[in-house]
Amino acid sequence: MANTVMFCILAVVILGSALMCVTTKRIMRAATFMLFVLFGVAGLYFLLDYTYLGAAQISVYAGGVTMIYVFAIQLVSKRTLQGMVERLKGSRIVAGALLSVVGLLLVVLVFLKNKFFSLMHAENDVEVPMSAIGQALVGSEKYQYVLPFEFISIFLLACIIGALVVSRKAEED
Repeated sequence: MANTVMFCILAVVILGSALMCVTTKRIMRAATFMLFVLFGVAGLYFLLDYTYLGAAQISVYAGGVTMIYVFAIQLVSKRTLQGMVERLKGSRIVAGALLSVVGLLLVVLVFLKNKFFSLMHAENDVEVPMSAIGQALVGSEKYQYVLPFEFISIFLLACIIGALVVSRKAEED
């Protein structure tokens, strides 16, 4: 019962913060709401007794949001940060809603094609041990994820260097 109540609280925090993140007009508020979403997801990991994934979620993604704060402050002037407002157009809202519905239908179609819903209700509930998850995350064999992690780290490093180059050009002008 307590797990269900905690899940409901975390779900409300995650969904509410995600909605506020995409609808707010200020960059710092959006980053703060995104931080709440990431902490809520970490809470779900802790609720499932996946402490390693919860700690990784907090350390990696909370650190990433801190970087967003730093670059938002560096790349945007103080006056702009205080009064940054974007007008919402009806056509953009309709296009975003349409794309969201298309994405949802695509995910449901993939689930149905792969018989995900029938596998979800199967009687053979097998719990995957944490050692198998850890080996899949850092292993280099087939269906393991060390190579995608390395590509993502190189991509993020390129983004950081690009942001520094852009901020240096702004200082020179």
